[in-house]
Amino acid sequence: MKGVMVKLTIEEKTYSCQPGETVLDALLREHVNISYACKKGTCHSCMVRSADTLPPEAAQAGLKNTLKKQNHFLACLCRPEQDMIIKLPDQSEFYTEGTVVVNEMLNRNTLLLVIAFEDAFEFSAGQFVNLQRADGLTRSYSIANTPQESNTLEFHIRRLTGGRFSEWLHDEITVGDTIAVSEPRGHCFYLPERSEQGLLLVGTGTGLAPLAGILTDALAQGHSGPIYLFHGSREFDDLYRIDELRQLARQHQNFHYIPCLSGKHVPEGFTHGRVNEVALASFTDLKDWRVFLCGHPEMVNQMKKMTFLKGASMKDIYADAFFVTPV
Repeated sequence: MKGVMVKLTIEEKTYSCQPGETVLDALLREHVNISYACKKGTCHSCMVRSADTLPPEAAQAGLKNTLKKQNHFLACLCRPEQDMIIKLPDQSEFYTEGTVVVNEMLNRNTLLLVIAFEDAFEFSAGQFVNLQRADGLTRSYSIANTPQESNTLEFHIRRLTGGRFSEWLHDEITVGDTIAVSEPRGHCFYLPERSEQGLLLVGTGTGLAPLAGILTDALAQGHSGPIYLFHGSREFDDLYRIDELRQLARQHQNFHYIPCLSGKHVPEGFTHGRVNEVALASFTDLKDWRVFLCGHPEMVNQMKKMTFLKGASMKDIYADAFFVTPV
């Protein structure tokens, strides 16, 4: 098919891509609004997704494996070999209606919300979705369970003082209510490859949600390398799932759970200190490790830098920073 004109379809509009032309050049020539900068595969600002076919291998150069699996590719590097249906990152999302089946507290300020669907909801453990209220108010939350469990999504939602969405979920929504849920997004999830590789999981607060899904998925798929989960908060009352994670560590010799507290009161069996500092002090070399970081943006950004300096490859560092939306 090389050297043949192909069709590019975006939201039911069709554009032609000339022989030898990149997807980016074709879309710019057709006046499609697509972000780009370097035009040589370095900046990744022109990343789009193929909705129907595998992109050419060259168009995925430098992307994380989780992005490749979702058929993301760089428009500036893609010389298509066949017709393609393309999704731009800013296209409006498709929402599915789900029903609340569990609504209970995990600790003093974290809600366990489970939403069930009539049809299969495809996702990877560790991704996030947007939840939307009837009035259009929308917030992003990470998925805490794995697809193998049931046709449900589990969320751990912290109450934010004055947070319109979190307070609504905590105070008003009840079992039986319906809520709109977007398609899953994000590339912070486990892939069953290099199963002997070390996995380092570090999270603060409800950053445990995606990490719990990633951990369950890795264990279920027989990951044989060492897995370390560091979960931190200031106070003991803000941690949760402690007993379940300790039980999991007893069942799996390669899994190690380290709960961390940065406040003054640290009960026996817990490590004193900020979770990122405790985690970094535990390793001298992270070469060939896969790293997952979830929670407070400052911690995530600092850890991305520090784990890279300790030898982890940027391709193997997956991050999900929890930004708080202004009220």
